[in-house]
Amino acid sequence: MKTFVNTIGALSRILHLVAGISLTFLMALTLLDVLLRGFNSPIVGTYELVALAGAVVVGFSMPSTSWFRQHIYLDFFIEKFHRHAKNAINIATRLTVIALFIMIGWNLIMYGIDLNRSGEVSLTLQIPFYPVAYGIALCCFTQCLVLICDIIKIIGGEYE
Repeated sequence: MKTFVNTIGALSRILHLVAGISLTFLMALTLLDVLLRGFNSPIVGTYELVALAGAVVVGFSMPSTSWFRQHIYLDFFIEKFHRHAKNAINIATRLTVIALFIMIGWNLIMYGIDLNRSGEVSLTLQIPFYPVAYGIALCCFTQCLVLICDIIKIIGGEYE
């Protein structure tokens, strides 16, 4: 189990690195486009690239954010419960969210297949949309694995 948990932690960090690179690209592109507009020479397709990079940033940062518990969560309510009740609530919420992300990931794969089949591309740069849909679906399934690791930690008494 320890190897599984460590592998998922490493995978979430790799996806977080991709999100960071995408965010850096997004910021640099926006800055460069604004500067070049001053010289009446904007970068063609900036809007499309920023939108796609933004989707990558949000999707690829999800597993790492959950792994390091950097998201907003409301523990003040369950803090008053006994440890076994807290664990039961935490496991129940993780199972519910796993079901949700499985559905989201599955629908993103189906959407990616439809985008690929129809040949849907961005208007200016003709960038296909389906790789982004597949990438975010991968992140949704990785999010499920992160939540499974949370359950393993809860059962093992290692969850803080």
